[in-house]
Amino acid sequence: MDIDWVREHCLSLPHTTEKVQWEDNLVFKVGEKMYAVVALEPREHWISFKCSAEEFAALTERPGIIPAPYLARAQWVALEVEDALSRDEMRRLLTDAHALIFAKLPKSVQKKLSAAPTRKRRGKNSKRPKASSNRSSNRTRK
Repeated sequence: MDIDWVREHCLSLPHTTEKVQWEDNLVFKVGEKMYAVVALEPREHWISFKCSAEEFAALTERPGIIPAPYLARAQWVALEVEDALSRDEMRRLLTDAHALIFAKLPKSVQKKLSAAPTRKRRGKNSKRPKASSNRSSNRTRK
């Protein structure tokens, strides 16, 4: 699994925008609320995303998956390695993360987004992300 695959999948979800934030993180949002964050440069965690309370408990019991720093109280998990989950599991979990955040948006925002044409777009002030060619599944922890 790689950043390009995650990016392609997230941008296929309705009303998703992307934005590079915090120097080198690619953030996927719906209604200006983030649901997934991918590190563009190698670091301890390569992706974090929102999940349900039940999924949070189950996922954090698995090797290579931890409560996401700063976001764990909101049921976000972080993957320490790219192969901690299969592509099918990631696809489902990212789709669920998108749906969880969309459902928490104010009804007026949901209605506005649903009425707008669906297309792939980047958030305000976003730059086209460039993934590091040094990414690998075998990361060293800091």
